[in-house]
Amino acid sequence: MSSTIMVTGLLPFVVLIAAVLAFPVCFALLRAYRRSVQKGMASIGGGELTARRPTISSHAPFSQLQISVPDSTRKQNGIESPQYRRALWGPWRASAVYAVAGLAYALVMTAGWLIATRDKTIVFTKLAILCWTYFWPTVLTVLLVAAYDRIRRAQLLGAYFSVLAVLVAIALVKNPDMGIAELPMFWVLLNGPATILLLTFLVRPIRAVGPLVLVFLIAIALGSQAVVTVAGANENLLRLIADIGFGIGLNATGVFLGMIVIGMVLFGLLGWPLLRFLGRLYEQKRLSDQSIMLDSLWLLFAVTQSIDLAFEAPPWILTGLVAFIAYKLVSRFGLRRISAWTTGVEPRTLLLLRVFALAKRSEMLFHKLRIHWHYAGSIFMIAGPDLVTTTIEPHEFLDYVRGHLGRQFVRGQQDLQQRIAIVDKGQDPDGRYRINEFFCHNDTWQMTMEQLALTSDAVLMDLRSFSPTNQGCVFELGRLVDSVDLTRIVFLVDDTTDRVFLKSTLERLWQGMSADSPNQTAVSPTVRLFRIKRQSEAETRALLHLLLPVAA
Repeated sequence: MSSTIMVTGLLPFVVLIAAVLAFPVCFALLRAYRRSVQKGMASIGGGELTARRPTISSHAPFSQLQISVPDSTRKQNGIESPQYRRALWGPWRASAVYAVAGLAYALVMTAGWLIATRDKTIVFTKLAILCWTYFWPTVLTVLLVAAYDRIRRAQLLGAYFSVLAVLVAIALVKNPDMGIAELPMFWVLLNGPATILLLTFLVRPIRAVGPLVLVFLIAIALGSQAVVTVAGANENLLRLIADIGFGIGLNATGVFLGMIVIGMVLFGLLGWPLLRFLGRLYEQKRLSDQSIMLDSLWLLFAVTQSIDLAFEAPPWILTGLVAFIAYKLVSRFGLRRISAWTTGVEPRTLLLLRVFALAKRSEMLFHKLRIHWHYAGSIFMIAGPDLVTTTIEPHEFLDYVRGHLGRQFVRGQQDLQQRIAIVDKGQDPDGRYRINEFFCHNDTWQMTMEQLALTSDAVLMDLRSFSPTNQGCVFELGRLVDSVDLTRIVFLVDDTTDRVFLKSTLERLWQGMSADSPNQTAVSPTVRLFRIKRQSEAETRALLHLLLPVAA
């Protein structure tokens, strides 16, 4: 009886408390992390600085600079590069793999339900409803992996619930005595709690660290109940703990609270090595940021959906674990096939520059762009307050918690060269490439930007809200004109961009271009301004088509 209470009462209570606490804890940690990064950005590195100094040309450029504004509402003309096709279809190929893996999970859970409940009336409608109900985590997975725009999300959710409604209607026709709300309530009880809990630690502002924080908080929450539960089941141990507590002057309440605190400390000490282990797996490329997030999602559903089965017998709580293993095996096999599909296609690196003051607009664009570009190659960025909490990686977060954030910052020219030499350009197990973020002090960001521009295949500079106050962006524009072929650059603008100032700045920089610039002898030099309106799917595709063919 006590074991049944443990898995049906204590376990969901622990998961609930941990998930609820994860929300404010993540926000607090990320806010502190952003302040620490901003403090480091404002400080001086103190290392040796040898930024490239361009040689100013003594004569006018060969050709007059032209400015082109491609149509951002449709894909550009031209041959599609292999990288473009990978970027466009990569998220959906991965979603197809996760859908098959989700079906394996659903079949295991359905079989577990039928065996645990000893249900002998097996009919197709019942099997279909059970399997489709357990398939729900797959829908959430696809929403996270590929369906980021509202239309795709509405289509996906509409399709899922339409099928569910048809199955429920068929069941009601075949079973007139069944209550109309019985099956919908079954779905809500099985999927509702985990879905709501997911919103607490997988919302976009905290998604980068939510799963790690949740793992740690679950360990602490388990510890808060473990000592009390074990002592309550062992009278001699409980008497010993009480004698010790009374001996040091505690009353009954103090002894009870002491057991909770001791359990939290002990399990917290065990949870930290687990986080470090996950961080090492990430650094060794055995895990990706997305796999950590998705594994958290599926484990949460595996636990919560198995709780009802534990009422039949406690061991049935393991049904979810078996189903999760089935999901992992199928998804790993399928993702390896995707990685094999990309073999032979050279990855491309993108340097993303932007006005740091864009905040939410920058985050929204980056979220949509990265979903696709992850399958084409890696992204280079200079850390800024706008995206620093969105792009934080597990090992960076753990370094911050341990007080080692300072070692992430570029200190000088030699340090920068070492970091670029070991930059991660390989694929993760799920076929995606990583974001390489460079943390820079106030005296190292310029040379970092120059070196990254030289080593990147394409450059996207977000100039929304660009104005004469953005002198850092003016410097970056000058270095791009001096050192990067204009065919590899796309500038993003909208109605908030000071287009007159931007045009005059580009023309001035063009006339003062360095003598060794690759643009000096360009026959028809053209600056491409991509005007973005709604950050829609069509605009994202058109932007990718502009960037990836030039990168190739």
